[in-house]
Amino acid sequence: MRQLFAVLLACALQWAGQAAADEPQAVDVQLAGQPAAAARDSALMAPLQNIHGRSHLSLNGRWSYIIDPYENGYYDYRRQAFDASKSGKGGFYDDRKPKDKGDWVEYDFDRAPTMKVPGDWNSQAEKLQLYEGTVWLRQVFEADPKPGKHYVLYFGAVNYEAHVYLNGKKLGMHKGGFTPFQFDVTGRLAKGRNVVVVKADNTRRQDEIPTVNTDWWNYGGITRDVLLAELPSTYIADYKLQLAKGNARRLQGFVQVAGAKKAGQVQLAIPEAGLKASVQLDANGRAAIDLPVGKLDYWSPQQPKLYAVELSAGGDLVTDRIGFRTIETRGQDILLNGKSVFLRGISLHEENPLIPGRLRGQGDMRMLLQWAKELNCNFVRLAHYPHSEEMTRLADEMGLMVWAEVPVYWTISWTNPATLDNAATQLGDMIVRDKNRASVIVWSVGNETPISAPRNAFMGSLVRTARSLDDTRLVAAALEIHRKGRDITIEDPLAELIDLASFNEYAGWYWASNAEMLDFRFDIRLDKPVVVTEFGADALGGYHADADTRWSEEYQDRLYQNQFKMLSGIPGLRGMTPWVLADFRSPRRQHPYFQDFWNRKGLISDDGKKKQAFWTLKQHYDAVQRRYEK
Repeated sequence: MRQLFAVLLACALQWAGQAAADEPQAVDVQLAGQPAAAARDSALMAPLQNIHGRSHLSLNGRWSYIIDPYENGYYDYRRQAFDASKSGKGGFYDDRKPKDKGDWVEYDFDRAPTMKVPGDWNSQAEKLQLYEGTVWLRQVFEADPKPGKHYVLYFGAVNYEAHVYLNGKKLGMHKGGFTPFQFDVTGRLAKGRNVVVVKADNTRRQDEIPTVNTDWWNYGGITRDVLLAELPSTYIADYKLQLAKGNARRLQGFVQVAGAKKAGQVQLAIPEAGLKASVQLDANGRAAIDLPVGKLDYWSPQQPKLYAVELSAGGDLVTDRIGFRTIETRGQDILLNGKSVFLRGISLHEENPLIPGRLRGQGDMRMLLQWAKELNCNFVRLAHYPHSEEMTRLADEMGLMVWAEVPVYWTISWTNPATLDNAATQLGDMIVRDKNRASVIVWSVGNETPISAPRNAFMGSLVRTARSLDDTRLVAAALEIHRKGRDITIEDPLAELIDLASFNEYAGWYWASNAEMLDFRFDIRLDKPVVVTEFGADALGGYHADADTRWSEEYQDRLYQNQFKMLSGIPGLRGMTPWVLADFRSPRRQHPYFQDFWNRKGLISDDGKKKQAFWTLKQHYDAVQRRYEK
């Protein structure tokens, strides 16, 4: 990776001429970005596709927790890690009890408070609201492991660095706060009582993804499901089934089988489509799929058709609900199933403004997506990190196209090879997890990253990684714009590598005013569809004044009206995702009256009330829909 990075750095401004041999290969990237020793000694494994559809025990619920700002449960007084010592013991993960009245133990999970999992700690205890550091979490569960079965301990997400222990033994560690990871615990489970302990650390660090500076709340903890899955001796570990790139008459993909017996065939059935096929596994347990298909109802926002898909191999059976559609660009058009479409979108965070903390389940997610539907959206930007798998499955069901993004945000450590590995890991994990979701049409490699040769090399590498893992979707990034006098331009070499001329611009808020913004014009000289990924203004819900008074609903509303006038001058405009659906919490936003640790650019306030601009955007989208869906 260091050699690759050096080559990319030297050639950062000459990407177009690079040879195909320099392209990264489509490999299992899930273990990249972890410290070498941790990966070598770890039970960490590539995430199982559709784990919620497998036989499993939920470990969600109340977990005991211990706040550990000095990391006493991880290091001894010489700052040596207990789990790296000769005995491997001494940390809180031992869950030790005093042997007698003279024994000395300085922690006690049994008497510790509890918190809900999935859930962040910041919203569950007042003293943890602004806490960043280590918290230990423990769950006790019963298991009955059976011979010949495989067992997997799965975490949907832990923010940010997680060290996981089972019955006092370390399983491994994982970095990244928004992507799933899992451990092979076959042979490690006890019959009866088992104890899993997680050291979760949400400390912000310069060399991580994201870095120290973001504009959202750094929620710590186990924020998504924890499952113990049981698999047969031979099992389907991964699969992809989508329409071929540019060909709506062929299904392509693969099935990967793991376990005791990898030989044989995979049976594929889509009963409603009248499709049944057998595909031969190779020596590595992999079967390529490339099949003609007859008549299909293609997935779209107007008709979000999902088919029941059945895969069986080696005695294992997996079912999924998958939609089939094509997405591509041609000149300045975005084509969904061959038809030009305008992305009537909105950006959103994985946060319910009405209840503090990360989204807790499907009810929260449905509410946000339903709000987007009320805006007459057909598209959502899930910013600025991978949202829950359940969110993309709901988007499949509800008919919303999705922009999925990794948290390569603002100023990253561009020259650090480990940081690039980490970013590629998170990008790969997101693609591996959501590659069967018809709703996901865009993989985004980052947001508002400043141009430099090291950054160009870093981002170019991520674009190539995304394309190597999935060639059926668009690849993009939220770029920054540049101003020359009254002209607004894109002067970013990354724009040549991605499929969309996609950018953020804040005319009327961070530069110019409502009165001045209409003096500017866009000069986008790219033969690509233009998607404006952010614009907006802060407005405190219920605060009313004239359209020249900042923070008022009227100012925000006028800004939206002016944006529509400005953007109408872009011939290739094919979509937008204004910032943002609902107000969200951010430590950066400190005005004591208008913000109070909230980013107020939402079209819905923190008490769930729609601001004036909500209805203005809906009216605009109604008109756009009439033009594109005649």
